[in-house]
Amino acid sequence: MFKELEISGTGVLIFYILIALIVIGLIYFFRRKYSGYSLDTLRENNQNVKNADLGSRTKFPEVDNFKLSNSFVNFGFAAAMAISLVTMSWTIYEKKIVITDDMMDFEDEVEVEVPRTAEPPPPPPPPPPPVIQEVPDEVEVQQEDFKSQDVKEETKLTAPVAVNAPPPPPPPPPPPPKEEEIFKKVEQMPRFPGCEDMKGSDAEKEECAKKKLLEFIYGNLKYPTIARENGVEGNVVVQFVVDKDGSVKDINIVRDIGAGCGTAAETAVNSMNSMGRKWTPGKQLGRPVKVLYTLPIRFKLE
Repeated sequence: MFKELEISGTGVLIFYILIALIVIGLIYFFRRKYSGYSLDTLRENNQNVKNADLGSRTKFPEVDNFKLSNSFVNFGFAAAMAISLVTMSWTIYEKKIVITDDMMDFEDEVEVEVPRTAEPPPPPPPPPPPVIQEVPDEVEVQQEDFKSQDVKEETKLTAPVAVNAPPPPPPPPPPPPKEEEIFKKVEQMPRFPGCEDMKGSDAEKEECAKKKLLEFIYGNLKYPTIARENGVEGNVVVQFVVDKDGSVKDINIVRDIGAGCGTAAETAVNSMNSMGRKWTPGKQLGRPVKVLYTLPIRFKLE
């Protein structure tokens, strides 16, 4: 019956004020009513009246407010039921996030400005040419004395001394493990959760996932105070890796407009790891892979 009953915060406040005014009005009404009787008038009206009821002996019937106890109890029950119903129907509306068409165009390739560095030093001067020395035509060649290598009976032969060979060198260390490739484009791009159960093609699911992603980001994005005070606006480009298990890591700000906007965008992206659901990972050749995702986030003052 009350399934579609929705009451805003202003309506709840007005209802509470109305209940308070009704209670105050009842109190004021009965105080005025009972204060209109004088003691002499009450004695004169009830001089010859005899009641066996103990309550009638201690109170005059005209000012006996206990006879309205049932009415007060019923009014209290009705007020409590109304307060409970209105409180449970108190509806808090989420902030409406408007996603325009130009915000759906994600940048695949982001031009990153290369920071300026100091000019390299000039190359060293070339070495001087070699000096050519003159070689005389006649060169004296010293003749060496050749000794006879004949072995005679009286020649004593000594065996050569064995020299221990050095130990073999240690084996080379194993190569470091090869890092998994991070793709920029895959057959099935990763998708933000919330659209996997819908009917439609992969392109429709991807479009729905982009819209859900922007709604989440702008719902959790906090405009920095210093940027708001100085009127800083623009686009912050964030890149992050969607891992094979759907988690978000390696967040990198590739384009920042300053005034804390880059940090605010990074915080909003990092909050996706604590939302309770993970991305649908990207797939290449039917297996999940790591994908580099580029997300522009617009900061615009309203």
